[in-house]
Amino acid sequence: MHPTDLTVSAVVERDGKFLIVEERSAGVLKFSQPGGHIEASESPAEACTREVLEETGCDIAINSLLGVYLWIHPQSRQQFLRIVYVADLLQEHVGRKLDDGIHAVHWYSAADIEHHRRRLRTPVVFRCIEDYIAGKRQPESVLAGEMPIQHRVADVLASASLV
Repeated sequence: MHPTDLTVSAVVERDGKFLIVEERSAGVLKFSQPGGHIEASESPAEACTREVLEETGCDIAINSLLGVYLWIHPQSRQQFLRIVYVADLLQEHVGRKLDDGIHAVHWYSAADIEHHRRRLRTPVVFRCIEDYIAGKRQPESVLAGEMPIQHRVADVLASASLV
């Protein structure tokens, strides 16, 4: 069995549109919320803020925890545990060099994202948009406790929504 892949991402809305990255995954362009892995010295929120800047050139402020999502790849059975935050856009640095693999940055409506559903990196992408629109939020206590959080994956898994 593969270890659980722990990542973070952010749902960022501006004027009814959501911040989406178009990135190369396994050689194919896919759409996702900006995010990535947590480094050893970071909290999940710090990792999310850093990853959004690196992938989109946008500074954000985390304002709440949307949720923790578990997706299991249907072929490989690899588990992906994603901590997703709601964040406010502070500033866009247009022209900033973005992470390798990022093809483009988009602001898409929920309808645009649903239209591209077959090109989403995982089903978690659209589920997060649906939960955001529905006003769902989780208490930060879900992530409270010993750091680094990478040592507590089993605890975080227990609070995850299966997608």
